[in-house]
Parts: sequence; C-alpha cells; structure tokens
Amino acid sequence: MCGRYALDAPRSRLSWRFALDEGDDENKDSEDDKLLARYNIAPMSDVPVIRQSPAGRRVLHRLRWGLLPHWATEPAIGARLINARGESLAAKPAFRDAFRRRRCLLPASGFYEWQALTATTGAARKQPFYISLVSGETMAFAGLWESWTAPGGDVVRSCCIVTTAANERLRAGPRADAADPCRRALASLAERAGGAGRVADPPVCRSRIAALAGE
Repeated sequence: MCGRYALDAPRSRLSWRFALDEGDDENKDSEDDKLLARYNIAPMSDVPVIRQSPAGRRVLHRLRWGLLPHWATEPAIGARLINARGESLAAKPAFRDAFRRRRCLLPASGFYEWQALTATTGAARKQPFYISLVSGETMAFAGLWESWTAPGGDVVRSCCIVTTAANERLRAGPRADAADPCRRALASLAERAGGAGRVADPPVCRSRIAALAGE
C-alpha cells in the first residue's frame, strides 16, 4: 500500500510531462498554482490529480486523497479508502463505479514504503525507504476519483491510489504502487469505460532505495 509520497515538480514540468491542456485547469491564476514541493504527502490532504474532462481534455485539479464513494453517509470513510487493490477494485462496491468511469493519475516524485526489521533486542521496528524512478523524472500513480455531495450541499472530490503486488525488484514493502511510465499511464487514463482489464505489474524503474530513518 501507499501511505506517504512526495511531489517536487513545478506546474510547468507536469504540464510538459503529462501533456496537460492548461486551459481547463481550475486552479490556474490562483495562489495554489505554485504547487510547492511536498515531501510527506499524507492521506486526507488535497493532492494534484490529472483527470480527463467530459470534453476529452487532460486537466490538473486538486482532490482529497481518500476516496468518498457517492453513496457514503459521512466523509470519515475516506481515511480507510486511500488505496484500492488492483486485483479486486472492479468488484468492490467502494471502487467499481469509479473504476468504470472515473480514472485518474496522481503525479509523484517518489513514494515511501516500510520494511519490518527483526530486532535482536528490544521492540521490533520498521525501516522507511524512499523509492523513485531511475531517471529522476516525475512518475504517476494509477488512481480513481469520485464526487460526493455532503448533506449541506458542499461537493467534495476525492481520489485513491491503485496498488498491486510488488515485483521481484521491489521488496521494500508488501505492495508497490502501479507507477507506469507516462505513455502507458496516459493511455490508461484515456481508455474507454468498460474496456479495462487486469492492472499491469509495475515496471519499477527505480533509482535508489534510500533509508530515511537513522540507525
């Protein structure tokens, strides 16, 4: 699963990397346009998300990380739906509608995984690792998004990250994010509803697995 990630990329880089249609960006010309670097992005915070507009344009919006299905009775459920397992999301009630109709990408510079360490003395602990592409380029997580209307009428747009089992090259944690190369990720975003198949194994182009916690 993915519980923390980082994004250090200006809007101009995201626009070039993901071929965004700038004209549809709802945050354009706002103070939020700056996209300040963030190295510890946590669930339930607003994150940059690339979606396909009804007109077929590729746009960058901010959504809350933690999916709120349209049938949810309260927003707290989002904290439990930050990830969706790729093997079962087409059947799970919380994800299947978004899987068919509302896919997205979440840009990231890298993400964190924790590995359990065997302790010879004292309590066992987990070692955090930071994982990024070998090229140093911005990657993209496969994602789903939803629109939820609160009882008072406020609309909350939210998202989650699609995960799949780690491959042989990545064993820093029990699961790895489906961070496809941009070409494959953009093709997935544009795929017509109903034509989706199995989530592909992550190719994992990584530059390093750097320990972030002290010994």
